[in-house]
Amino acid sequence: MGQPVREYLLTLCVTVAVTYLLTGPVRKFAIAVGAMPEIRARDVHREPTPRLGGIAMFGGLCAGLLVADHLKNLNGVFELSNEPRALLSGAALIWLVGVLDDKFELDALIKLGAQMISAGVMCMQGLTILWIPVPGVGSVSLTPWQGNLLTVALVVITINAVNFVDGLDGLAAGMVCIATCAFFLYAYRIWFGYGIEAAAPATLFAAILMGMCLGFLPHNMHPARIFMGDSGSMLIGLVLAAAAISVTGQVDPDAMALFVGGERNATHAMLPVFIPLILPLTIIAIPMTDLVLAIVRRTWKGQSPFAADRGHLHHRLLELGHSHSRAVLIMYFWSGLIAFGTVAYSVHSASMWIVLAISGLSAVGLLLLLLPRFTPRAPRWAERLVPPRYRHAERAAEAALQDDAAAEPEPARPIVAGVSGVNGATAIGPRSRFPDRRKAGSSR
Repeated sequence: MGQPVREYLLTLCVTVAVTYLLTGPVRKFAIAVGAMPEIRARDVHREPTPRLGGIAMFGGLCAGLLVADHLKNLNGVFELSNEPRALLSGAALIWLVGVLDDKFELDALIKLGAQMISAGVMCMQGLTILWIPVPGVGSVSLTPWQGNLLTVALVVITINAVNFVDGLDGLAAGMVCIATCAFFLYAYRIWFGYGIEAAAPATLFAAILMGMCLGFLPHNMHPARIFMGDSGSMLIGLVLAAAAISVTGQVDPDAMALFVGGERNATHAMLPVFIPLILPLTIIAIPMTDLVLAIVRRTWKGQSPFAADRGHLHHRLLELGHSHSRAVLIMYFWSGLIAFGTVAYSVHSASMWIVLAISGLSAVGLLLLLLPRFTPRAPRWAERLVPPRYRHAERAAEAALQDDAAAEPEPARPIVAGVSGVNGATAIGPRSRFPDRRKAGSSR
């Protein structure tokens, strides 16, 4: 088992390095071609920032797949399965459309059609859902058209969920990286814990996706120097959906029944994997919630579901009073809690400690959400010793006015020829011996 772990780490490190090193040149290229849109009403950043970060992420994807193809253990994924080629085909198509959108602002329906075509390309090459494990029933086989239709729907939903949450610096890449890390642990356990090789492609996809996000994050953290754009958000959404489809629709619950003592137990053991088909996608539950709320909100107002607004979850956190960095960290926290909590529950579902730990961390998350409403106030005798945000409103306003007055420079006094009088008054004396520069056409 040690050798595969080292190969996954090597693939991860190569993907991180290639993505990180490509992002700098890509930023210069984006500035050169003018892929820097003007500030929009819904944007949080204050100055134009280049996009096209998805170019570097796609380079990391290609590098990761290339390295894995030449490793001893991971090479079997390419020999026994066509899923890596299917992923690369669909990713190349959706990435190309995203690049065009970052530069030319394509219509939403065109992007939706490209997402469906990309999912269809993957289905044609074998990356599709074959059956659905249902709790208490077992595996339910799907007809080809049912599997393809469900695959396309899952890909489209996941891509748009990731795209919708990409609203703050480092938010989408960080949340996807956290969720993918939990997914990697679960897929790796299915492969090497149960000896089911059908989970190998999903494990590889998760490792590469983590590398893509980790390599891009240093350039995208607040204040971001480059955005991933639709070329990046749609790409990582498609890779994440491909990993979920691979392990959910390809791993046979009957094979797991040999290890966990029955088909129903096998179905229960796969709970965090097939839940994405029902909720859908537990591993990015926060973006999914944001997507559903956005569609309901915009439809209720009579707008298009694709119309942009400032009602997303991260916008609401900013309105509550959270700073940019704190809002991102709160979203990270909830993403990690849901993803890792689901995986932990699937491993030890009978343990009460898992439920208690998840409940306790959820309470901590709620306190973090409401933190601006419970800002501590210092006693009046200590108000001068603390920052203004911890003072009472009246005293804070007075302190702010005093600070502003102290910061204003003293206006320069005009120099007039003559003798200064009492209290700084200037007595006008004889005309200066210097000529009047205003007569020479000076502007002053």
